[in-house]
Amino acid sequence: MRDLELSVLDLSPVPSGTPTSAALHETVELARTVERAGYRRMWLAEHHGIPSVASSSPEILIGAAAGATTTLRVGSGGIMLPNHSPLKVAETFRALAGLHPDRIDLGIGRAPGTDPRTAIALRRSREALTADDFPEQFSELRGYVDGFPAEHPFAGIVAVPDDVPLPPVWILASSYYGGQAAAAFGTGFAYAGHFGGADPGEATRIYRQQFRPSDAAGAQGPHVILAAAVMCSEDPERARAMGRAHALSMARLRTGNPGPLPSPEEALAHDWSPVELQVEQAMASKMTAGTPAEVRDDLQRRAREADADEIMIVTPIHDTAERRRSYELIAQEFGLEAPGVTGAAPSLAQV
Repeated sequence: MRDLELSVLDLSPVPSGTPTSAALHETVELARTVERAGYRRMWLAEHHGIPSVASSSPEILIGAAAGATTTLRVGSGGIMLPNHSPLKVAETFRALAGLHPDRIDLGIGRAPGTDPRTAIALRRSREALTADDFPEQFSELRGYVDGFPAEHPFAGIVAVPDDVPLPPVWILASSYYGGQAAAAFGTGFAYAGHFGGADPGEATRIYRQQFRPSDAAGAQGPHVILAAAVMCSEDPERARAMGRAHALSMARLRTGNPGPLPSPEEALAHDWSPVELQVEQAMASKMTAGTPAEVRDDLQRRAREADADEIMIVTPIHDTAERRRSYELIAQEFGLEAPGVTGAAPSLAQV
């Protein structure tokens, strides 16, 4: 098996009993932690109207996290393209790339990242919510960087700053469509193994078999990232308790009763409904919880079965110190080393 790369996906989880904005500061602190631990990249997600998630503006968090680190690649996991103007996305990520050269990634998805009513508020009409024009939007995004045909209505419009490339592009997916789209566009492919309903191995097979190199500037070869929910502790029972708290948060979300991320103690005291228990059971195959050695073995298995080049770890743990420690333990178990980090990045209070 090829050497397995490790990276991080963060949703700025909001623990119960804490202010929502505190989750944003914790994301920046986590960026410092995972850079020191040796992770390759950290992506920030886009979600709206979910009490357990504060990452509604990944582009802002990307700038903050990149500014607080020196070597870590930082990107979107992802920007939900139908929620935005393709021109604005191209401008924003060229600006980030100009400020942080060779350190920015652009992950793109097509889901709204929220409930239908909030999605209408984001996209400003019911018609936009049901439009199936993701390929056209993606082509428009590339056109603001690579240029449009002379007859195109937007010919001559360029995303500024125009002297930096668009960052490497990844298509995010929780279904087989995303693998097909990433293959057709010649981008990287990131599969949401922490909640997706498709078989990751089959999604990867489709992507690798159908991949066609892009002729766009900065084109990349095929690369597969598999996201996984992971809770790690020296105490295996504590790891599983943290995993059950995450399962309760997902059960509440999927049964229409979302709330902040519960603690393991809250999950233990909770009176689980039959429907919530069904969600927990369904989540079990999408989560890894255990000691560092158990986590290493399971992540290697997941990567092998999905033919993934990289595992992207998402760790929604209530206690921020336990969350950071989970990432550190995994990095130590895999023998990660931080490249070129000579000192800690300054704190927010020092910037």
